[in-house]
Amino acid sequence: METKHNSNSDENLSQAAEYVEKPESQLKLMWETLRQNKAAVVGLIIIGILALIALTVWVSELMGKQILPYDPNYSDMTKSFIRPNAEHWFGTDQLGRDMFSRILDGTKISLFVGVAAVAISLSVGVILGSTAGYRGGKTDTVIMRLMDMMLAIPSILLAIAFMAALGKGLDKAIIAIGLVSIPEYARIVRGNILSVKENDYVHAAKIIGNKTSRIIYKHILPNVISVIVVRATLGISTAVLDTAALGFLGLGVQPPFAEWGDMLGRARGFIFSAPYTLIFPGIAITITVLAFNLLGDGLRDALDPKSRIK
Repeated sequence: METKHNSNSDENLSQAAEYVEKPESQLKLMWETLRQNKAAVVGLIIIGILALIALTVWVSELMGKQILPYDPNYSDMTKSFIRPNAEHWFGTDQLGRDMFSRILDGTKISLFVGVAAVAISLSVGVILGSTAGYRGGKTDTVIMRLMDMMLAIPSILLAIAFMAALGKGLDKAIIAIGLVSIPEYARIVRGNILSVKENDYVHAAKIIGNKTSRIIYKHILPNVISVIVVRATLGISTAVLDTAALGFLGLGVQPPFAEWGDMLGRARGFIFSAPYTLIFPGIAITITVLAFNLLGDGLRDALDPKSRIK
C-alpha cells in the first residue's frame, strides 16, 4: 500500500511539473517588452537603416567604389540650385553637388561622431562616477564639484570653448562633444552606486578580500548597467545634435566632406531661393535624433522590471 501510494505521488508530481511554466530569461522578457512598444520598434528600424547606409557607404569608400548616385564632393557650378527632380531627388546645392548623395554620405559622419563621442564620455564618466560613489569623502567632493562646474555651463558653449582650444576638424569635434557629456554619466553612475554599494553582496565581497576595482566592475556596475545603456542611447541623439550645431557654426567637419549641420549652415543664406537645401538636412537630423530618443524610451521601459509585460 505504501509503495503504491508513493508511486501515485511521484506520478502526480511529474504530471504537475509538466504544467509548470518554465521561467523566461531576462533577455527574452526585455525583448518582448521592447517589441510591444511600437514607437521603440520604429526607432530601432530607423537606426538599423541608418547604420546600414553608413556602413555601406564607408565600406564602398574603403574599396574605392562609388555606390551613391553621384560623387557627394564633386561640384559642377553649371548645375547649381537645381530643384528636386527625377535626376536629382533632393536637388543640388550652391556648388552643384547632389543633395541626396550628400545626405546619405553625411549619415556615416553623424553616426560615427555620435557613437565615438558617447564612447569617450561614457568610459570617462563611468570611471569618475564609480570612484566618487564608492570611495566617497574628499574624493567624491573633488570629482563632483568639478562635474558641477562643467554642468553650470551650457553644453554647446562648453563644446565651442573646447573647439576653440583644440581647433576645427572631425576628431576635435568628437573629443569636444565627448568631454562635455562626461558630467551626466558621472552623476548617474555615482547616484546608483551610492545605493547599490550598501547591499550585502558588496559587503561580502569586501570581507573575502576583493580589490576595490574588482568590487566596482564585477559586483556593482553590472547592477547599474541598465541605466547606463539607456542614457548612452539618448546620449547619441544629443551628440548628433551637438555635431550638427558645431557644423552649423563652421567648427565641426570641414569642407568638402558632407555633414548635416555644415550643410544647414552653408545653406542658410538660401532659405527663400532654395529652401530644399535646408529642409532635407534638417529632416535627416530630426529623424535620426527622434529614432534614438524613441529607442531610448523603449529601453528604459524594457530594462525596468516594474514596466515589463507579464
